[in-house]
Amino acid sequence: MASESDEKQVQLIEFFRSRLCQYIDVEQVVDRIQFIDREQKEKIRQKAKNDGNLSAVTLLLTAVQKKPHSLGWFRDFVDALHHGGSGFAADYLEQKLPDPEEEAENDTCVKFIELLAPDLTDMKTEVVALECMSQKLLTQEEFDRVKAKTETEGQRYGASELLRRIVKRRPGWYSKFVEILQKTEHKFLHQLTGGLIDQGDYLNNPMAVMRPHQDFTLKVIFYLNKKKNIYIYFICISSASDIYSLITLEVNTSEPVSLLNSSDVEQGSETADIVLRDYQMEVARPALEGKNIIVCLPTGSGKTRVAVYITKAHLDSRRAEKKPCKVVVLVNKVPLVEQHSKAEFKRYLEPNYKIEKVSGDSPLKISFSEIVKQNDVIICTAQILENSLAIPNNGDDEGINLSDITLMVIDECHHTQKGEVYNLIMMRYLKLKHKNHIRKKAEKKPLPLPQILGLTASPGVGKATKMKQAEEHIMRICANMDAFKIMTSDLESNKKEQRRQITLVENRKEDPFGNVIKNIMQAIHSHAKLSPTCELDSQMYEQWAVQIGRKAEKEGDQTVRVCADHLQQYYEGLNLCNTIRMCDAYNFLNKFYEDKLKEKKDEKHKIQITETERFLFNLFQENKKELETLSKIPKYENDSLSKLRKAVLYEFSTRDGARGIVFTKTRRSAIALNQWIQENSRFDDIGVKPAYVIGGGDQSVVKPMTSAEQKDVLKKFANGDVNLLIATAVAEEGLDIAACNFVIRYGHVTNEIAKIQAEGRGRAEDSSLILVEVKNSGVAGKEFVNEFRIKLMTKAIDKIRKMKQEDYESQITEFQYQSILEDKVRTKKKGKEEIRKCKPSDVKLLCQGCSIEVCSGDDIKIIDKMHRVNVTKEFEKLFIRRENTSLQERLLDYETNGYIACLNCGARWGSMMVFRSIEIPCLLVENFVVNVNGQNISKRKKWSEVPVEFSAFNYTEHASQVTQSDDDDDIDSD
Repeated sequence: MASESDEKQVQLIEFFRSRLCQYIDVEQVVDRIQFIDREQKEKIRQKAKNDGNLSAVTLLLTAVQKKPHSLGWFRDFVDALHHGGSGFAADYLEQKLPDPEEEAENDTCVKFIELLAPDLTDMKTEVVALECMSQKLLTQEEFDRVKAKTETEGQRYGASELLRRIVKRRPGWYSKFVEILQKTEHKFLHQLTGGLIDQGDYLNNPMAVMRPHQDFTLKVIFYLNKKKNIYIYFICISSASDIYSLITLEVNTSEPVSLLNSSDVEQGSETADIVLRDYQMEVARPALEGKNIIVCLPTGSGKTRVAVYITKAHLDSRRAEKKPCKVVVLVNKVPLVEQHSKAEFKRYLEPNYKIEKVSGDSPLKISFSEIVKQNDVIICTAQILENSLAIPNNGDDEGINLSDITLMVIDECHHTQKGEVYNLIMMRYLKLKHKNHIRKKAEKKPLPLPQILGLTASPGVGKATKMKQAEEHIMRICANMDAFKIMTSDLESNKKEQRRQITLVENRKEDPFGNVIKNIMQAIHSHAKLSPTCELDSQMYEQWAVQIGRKAEKEGDQTVRVCADHLQQYYEGLNLCNTIRMCDAYNFLNKFYEDKLKEKKDEKHKIQITETERFLFNLFQENKKELETLSKIPKYENDSLSKLRKAVLYEFSTRDGARGIVFTKTRRSAIALNQWIQENSRFDDIGVKPAYVIGGGDQSVVKPMTSAEQKDVLKKFANGDVNLLIATAVAEEGLDIAACNFVIRYGHVTNEIAKIQAEGRGRAEDSSLILVEVKNSGVAGKEFVNEFRIKLMTKAIDKIRKMKQEDYESQITEFQYQSILEDKVRTKKKGKEEIRKCKPSDVKLLCQGCSIEVCSGDDIKIIDKMHRVNVTKEFEKLFIRRENTSLQERLLDYETNGYIACLNCGARWGSMMVFRSIEIPCLLVENFVVNVNGQNISKRKKWSEVPVEFSAFNYTEHASQVTQSDDDDDIDSD
């Protein structure tokens, strides 16, 4: 075990060798290392004396890495760095890494000092050195060395020694040094290094021209050195006043010099430099050679930055070679389109390259194919690309071909599996690759294929329980991505261990609130003659209730169907009671019954209430008061909330600048937990500022969050206006969330991929990972399984990376051919199903609520291959219209405008939408019982699951009828 740890530490030193060489001061460090013998130390000192510090550091690192190692050697080396004035070097070995931007700024500051060194050595060395020591830019020992150098060799040599040492400090030294120059009355040097200056002769003083910008200031310095050559420094200074890019231009004074005014400097015209850390460059290397790879790095380690770097290199090289270049960046969530575009790609690639983003939130004003033609980089959701690839180019609409793309970046590429849209796109790629093999054999020119770059924090292991299965799962993803290699970095093994805690909860001693709900459920069982065999608050019960509801719907048994629907609501009430407050569970049930009663009330029409529905309404009313009273008694609350309160209060009371995320299972619990925290004064007293972020899809009955709302919350979280985020799984993957110092998973554990991603959010120093159990959630057991899977995945990836390349490629090819053949079988089967599709006249829709016949398939038309509508006069007589204030959707040339419900029983059927200024009833298939050839089929959630093709809606014909009807009404009124 010790040798394994030693090997990782040796690798870590090698990984950061270039940075260690830059920041280690050998003279101060070497004597503090205990495990290097005296003779070796003397060799290192002589090396420093004869060949300089850099050569000596190289020799020192070789000695440190030499085996065998004594116990505690690595800690001894790191301590020597800390105590020897090389703390910044020690930071790298302790994984306290600066941000890439900060690192780049620091490198530029060092370069700037090197450029100005001939003039900076004119400083009053001892005065400046004394101030540097007081500002902790020099240690006492370093100050003594600078002083000795000044006394023995002169002021300029002492100044050089001072500059050599301060540039090894942690980032932030530059601004301190500039202040010291001002304080010690070095006016010229202060101006030269970027301080404020008085207006003067351009050629006698450095002249700074300032140009403010939202994120930075562009400073242009004109400086005449002693050789009468003008140096023009273009310096971008960030809001923190640290330099982050520098361009130097030397002008010979024998030629006319045209000095710029501030108005001549173009704001934001320079593309920011992309700086990769060593490990990022290492994983990027094969892609820079044009190979397909998967980059597998932990959350927060800069995968997207690597992708931007590879993209820029790809575009630059192809442009230089005058070859076509087109990059498509695919994401699986709408908010990621904006995030990747603004935060990374536009920042580093504009204005040199044209970038466009496309998603469901940004309706196309021109065709997608036209956007691809007009831009260099397109960032879009995967479905948009797949839709365009599926369009045959011989039709009216123009699609695109994979051959039009030269680089395709796939974010969260572990989703490239069966059934996922990523895999549909990559299947097209694999087929084209296979086609090229055939073309080569026929001596035909192969069609161009895009380079593929996949990004993921974890490929997962699927359902694997053994190493071989885990390897196969990952190899299949590699095959689907046509990856030459999966590239990783051993960052996690060297990362400081996060504090982990699993908090178990005690069952309630008394649960009168839950008992009332269970008694109601038992009464419903008796009414519907149902006999469940499982606990009423177990997940098995929920599955049972769903199954009997579907069976009853198919059989037309309205009593059981309605009872099953209400039982599912009571189950959810029990679940909420175990997860959040009893009052939240009560409010949920009360709102459900209020909404149901509203469905049965209409001023103009008498809506049917069945005996079963009346029984259910009365049953809730009989117990409503007791539930409300019990929900207000604190001693009956669940223990999970108490444990969550304790965890949050501890984190905020023991940390400065606490910032955390609480992950929970459902949207409803996220909203309720946020409300609970806001209403609790103890949280407010210690500065907890909560907000929730939930998904944007419409799969839930809870109103989704728009991408703009998500973005607003995450922005507040980043700037500190919010410091506790209550989130569903939407925050686990992809979204750019500021680093946290604690992550709490509240009764919510899914798979090993989500675990890695959720825990990756807690990437701040000394972060905590806390799991709080919730009754019947089984999270403790799931957590154990996920820990096992993560270890299995890590070993599997390592084993795959060590495979011989020919063996790896042989297996990849085998999996690819298997996938192509499986796809052919599926396509053939789908074709047969298409042939078996029934006629519209064979289909009938029945009301889910009362089983009356609503319409025939002949009455249903389709708009935009998406919306099923019924505009017949007969159908219009069967429904009533109701307002839906939460429905505010506006897409393309239609909008929703309330909903329609059964005139007989009040059950919802769909929405009333406005399509090109005409109101049209739009049907949701999940609200109906579908009858095919006299047989009720099982519940359908999507129209695509109904085996029939409806004819297209004729807008002109219907608009003519509506206009004629309006004209007739006008004549009658006359």
